Amino acid sequence: MNPSKKSKRNLVLLSRSAAAVLAIYGSGLNYAQAQSADATAKASDDTNVAKVVVSARRREETLQDVPVSVTAYSADQISKSGIADVTGLALTLPNTTLSASRGTNSTLTSFMRGVGQQDPLAGFEAGVGIYLDDIYLARPQGAVAEIYDVERIEVLRGPQGTLYGRNTIGGAVKYVTRKMGPATDVRLKASVGSYGQMDGVLTASTSLSDTVRVGGTLAKFKRNGFGTNLATGEDNYNKDVSAARLSAEFMPSSDLFIRISGDTSQDDSNPKHGHRLTVGKISNAPILDNVYDTRANLNKALGHKQQVTQSGISALVEYQMQPDLLFKSVTASRHDTSYAPIDFDSLNKVDFDVPALYKNKQFSQEFQLTYTGKAFQGVAGVYYIDANAYDKFDVRLLGTSTFTEGDIDTKAWAAFADMSFDLSKDVSLSVGGRYTVDKREASILRQIYLGTDGSPGMGNPAAVLFRTDTNLTKGDLHREDKKFTPRISASWKASSDQTMYASWTEGFKGGGFDPRLNLVGTKLTLDKAKQGFLPEKISTFELGLKSAFVNNSVFTNIAVFHSDYQDVQIPGSVAIDTNGDGKDDSFAGVTTNAGKAKIDGLEFEATARITDAFSMSGMFSYIDAKYTKYIGAGNADVTALRVFQNTPKQTASIRANYDWNMALLGQSGKLSLSSSLAFRGKTYQFETPTPLLDQDSFKLWDASLVWSRSDNRMRIGLHGKNLSDTRYKVAGYLFPTLGEGSTTAFYGNPRTYTLTLDYRF
Repeated sequence: MNPSKKSKRNLVLLSRSAAAVLAIYGSGLNYAQAQSADATAKASDDTNVAKVVVSARRREETLQDVPVSVTAYSADQISKSGIADVTGLALTLPNTTLSASRGTNSTLTSFMRGVGQQDPLAGFEAGVGIYLDDIYLARPQGAVAEIYDVERIEVLRGPQGTLYGRNTIGGAVKYVTRKMGPATDVRLKASVGSYGQMDGVLTASTSLSDTVRVGGTLAKFKRNGFGTNLATGEDNYNKDVSAARLSAEFMPSSDLFIRISGDTSQDDSNPKHGHRLTVGKISNAPILDNVYDTRANLNKALGHKQQVTQSGISALVEYQMQPDLLFKSVTASRHDTSYAPIDFDSLNKVDFDVPALYKNKQFSQEFQLTYTGKAFQGVAGVYYIDANAYDKFDVRLLGTSTFTEGDIDTKAWAAFADMSFDLSKDVSLSVGGRYTVDKREASILRQIYLGTDGSPGMGNPAAVLFRTDTNLTKGDLHREDKKFTPRISASWKASSDQTMYASWTEGFKGGGFDPRLNLVGTKLTLDKAKQGFLPEKISTFELGLKSAFVNNSVFTNIAVFHSDYQDVQIPGSVAIDTNGDGKDDSFAGVTTNAGKAKIDGLEFEATARITDAFSMSGMFSYIDAKYTKYIGAGNADVTALRVFQNTPKQTASIRANYDWNMALLGQSGKLSLSSSLAFRGKTYQFETPTPLLDQDSFKLWDASLVWSRSDNRMRIGLHGKNLSDTRYKVAGYLFPTLGEGSTTAFYGNPRTYTLTLDYRF
């Protein structure tokens, strides 16, 4: 068979498997449901499963060969499912929560297997790492990016401390962008939908010579609000995002590849204000009928409307030193700025208004050396990051304005290696480790000003200072954490259709300082403040079995894992009395290391191609996450009263897909009808159960009807999301004693319809 015919045959296999292809390894099935540019199909007949290449271990391997819990979604699969951003993937991922953070469209809250972080303030590190082409994004602001110009998205569950570092103890999400081809390529994607949705993405690339290629993407995502701000008349829960990406690729020789790229995005959406769940304590303001409506009156921070901007530049160099030895360098610089006005009580009065500003910047450098021999493969490297996270905000409440400023510097370096050995044709062993040095310095300023017009730091130079509560410099607050995180895994191919595996992995998340620190009216000593909070540590043991049946048309996978979780960082806020009148008039941070926890889980996934036209896939996961030691305020043991947030015990999904050949507009093609039902168990918003805010179990029903032309140059899709129009909470605030009382919730999207057109010129 000549190469071109073989390539076409492989693409056909991938297309036929699009709704049910499953490559299994780690703790979950790995969905390889569509072709990708670097996919490699190995099949002897039409029923075999194509294998998709991923870089979960920083080297290219098929999903079935990676002893890591990785799920890969190709750009084609994402397009056919009508998924707009990374949060839409969570419904098919075991033990995973991905959602927009409180009061924002673009900051990501992510939890995997009970581990994560929902507070985006400086000083707090996410427990799930976000990566753009091997570039670690140190902050979650802007991470809920619309999906465009990607080759695939990889989601790695469980601690990834060996290859991905200190802040991936829950897992990692990787955006892998598409490399350019030699021919001129122009693509357009346009979408219209309910609530005035109008999106457009234009991508183009071309070769300037045999060794130089350039390309770029322009994107606009716009939608009216799901609700209305009754105080201002503006939309609430609307979207207005612009984005662009430019890149140039150089190939001076067959052994050398260089890519220079830059990207930027700007979110000009209105502030997303919450829905009050209680009647106003002072005004008796009633609860609104529409959960997407609000009466919030704060729409600016520092005189600037809400806005999130981010940008970055990077340079990738790959040099094939020998046929089996590859050198890689990844250099990157990124910045983001967020103007974020938060009206905590969501009422038309200055009662609990918090205008805020977040600014982040980072520089990182990584060198990798990858060896791919027949019986031995491995990757080793060094990594360095220099990052700054800065935020400032006012708390305007009960006649005062409390100004808080946090400035956190992080410098960290690491050396890592991961090696795989084939001990026999059926048994393989993989070992790895990473040594990390993490240095943190912080300055924290907390002042109280008279009046609710704000502080000088937030645009009111005439403010009168009442008292300075906290003023600590980077000379006062500094710490250094060091940690070695090992990993070992073994797999045994019991038969041609069954593989068993076992792995043990450690993870580490650096310590830090709470930028909302308050030293007045508390028992917190200066020595305690200087110490900050300790690093988190986790170790996970995992066992699993992956199987194929009926000539590779049915796949199942079952995995169990156990994690020991220590020094769990619990950031939180409490109402405080700053002027001694016996009334709470502000809030402060109370970040602690809770102690210890044990997490046990089970993940099962299956897929079946029942006929050439009909396929089904499904997922079920269970997790039992419990604190075994939790010391609260006053040195009280509150272990029995605490729960894991954003970690439902059960999640499940089932999807069915039916294809049939159908011509449209005089062109041959295929029509696909798919429908899915997802279930999520009860979810706690905080470590303390809060009946008003906690979300009971719920189901979401989606469906899509997609026609694809045979040559894949055009695709038309109609996508319905949340067709039962379910209302479900994804986040909230709880300050019942402050002002009017602040118990507000944020909700997932209501029922929406979107018509999409993908066209390749």
